[in-house]
Amino acid sequence: MNAAPADQIRLLDVQALDTRLAQLGHRAESLPEHAEIAALTKDATQLRDLLVAARTEEGDTAREQTKAEQDVDQVRKRATRDQQRLDSGTVTSPRDLENIQREIVSLAKRQGDLEDVVLEVMERREAAQERVAELTERVASVEARIQDATARRDAVVQEIDAEAATVGKEREVVSGSVPADLLALYEKLRTQSGGVGAARLYQRRCEGCRLELNITEVNEVKAARPDEVVRCENCRRILVRTSESGL
Repeated sequence: MNAAPADQIRLLDVQALDTRLAQLGHRAESLPEHAEIAALTKDATQLRDLLVAARTEEGDTAREQTKAEQDVDQVRKRATRDQQRLDSGTVTSPRDLENIQREIVSLAKRQGDLEDVVLEVMERREAAQERVAELTERVASVEARIQDATARRDAVVQEIDAEAATVGKEREVVSGSVPADLLALYEKLRTQSGGVGAARLYQRRCEGCRLELNITEVNEVKAARPDEVVRCENCRRILVRTSESGL
C-alpha cells in the first residue's frame, strides 16, 4: 500500500487521539468512586436487612406485650370480682368463702407472674426499639455517603464525557483527511493490536512494541520509497517514518 508521507504522519495524530479516547474511557471505568459506591451499597443492603429484622422483632414484642398485658388485666378483673363477692357478704358458706379466698391468693400469684412477663417483654421491646433507631440512623448515614460518592462520580464522568466529545470531534476531522484505504488498514490493525494501529519509528525503535529494529530491518525501511506504507516486522503495526527515525 502507498500513501503520501504527510498522510502517514497524520495517521499518528489519529492514533494519539484514539489513545486519548482510550485513556479517558479507562479513567471513567476505573474511578475510585465506583468501588466506593459498590462497597457502600453492599453495606446499605446488609443494614437494611438487619433493620427489617429489628423492626419485625419490635413488632413481635409489641404484640407479645399487648397479649401479656391483656392476660394481666383479665386476672386482675377476676380477682376484683372475687374480692367484691367476698366483701359483699352474699357468700355465707364457709367452704365457698374459703374457695374464694384461695382463688384470690392464687390469682394474686398469677398476676405477679404475668406482670413479670410483661416487664421482661417490655425490656426486649425497648431493646428492639433502640436497635431499630440505631440501624435507621446507620442506614441514613450510609445512604448519604452513597449520594455524596455518586455526585462526585457523576461530576467527574461529566468532565470526562465532555473531553471525550471534544477529542472525538477532533478525531473525526483528522481521520477524515486520511485516505480511506490507509485508515481502513489502521483501524483493522488497531483492533488486532490492543488499540494501537500505527506507531512512530524513533531512533530505529518501533514505539508500538518498543523493540529496536535489527540492521536488516533498518536497511529494508531505508530502501522503501517515502510513500510506501511499511510495517514493523515484530508487531506488524504501521511504522511511520519521521525525521527522528534515525535512518
